[in-house]
Amino acid sequence: MIAQAVRAADEVRAREVAATVTDPEMPMLTLEDLGVLRDVSLTDGAVVVAITPTYSGCPAMATMRDDLVRRLGDAGFADVRVRVELQPAWSSDWITERGRAALAAHGISPPGAAPPPDGPIPLTLLPTRRAIGCPRCGSSEVELTSEFGPTACKALYRCTDCREPFEHVKEI
Repeated sequence: MIAQAVRAADEVRAREVAATVTDPEMPMLTLEDLGVLRDVSLTDGAVVVAITPTYSGCPAMATMRDDLVRRLGDAGFADVRVRVELQPAWSSDWITERGRAALAAHGISPPGAAPPPDGPIPLTLLPTRRAIGCPRCGSSEVELTSEFGPTACKALYRCTDCREPFEHVKEI
């Protein structure tokens, strides 16, 4: 009974530590706020962390893994294993309200609701129409400058009112 209580407390502590690791591409977000941190458990004495990439082949996954292993190791967990879970696929709907607020506070337009997964997703070479506002002045008068920003999960926009450029996290 005492061993179970210690195990449960260690699992809670491991989850708390993992939840503080930030995204290497958007450091204003924790992996938990981004919705990438899926699970933290103790299995056979090891901390097992499950993460889901925002995109297949996301280049930040290796850094996320390394940061989780380092941070948990620094917290006293000697055996840390990170597992990548591809199912279910990540959705921008998994970004927490705290995460959305952090994006906006840093001048990045947070995503709206993701389109419902109702079958095959058509491949189109046209820009995606989005109803978004400028994170700086709130104007809805914005124009797309590039469908691809500094990371695959962001597009670049410019506000036609305040004239400021900004990034937008894509709805997925």
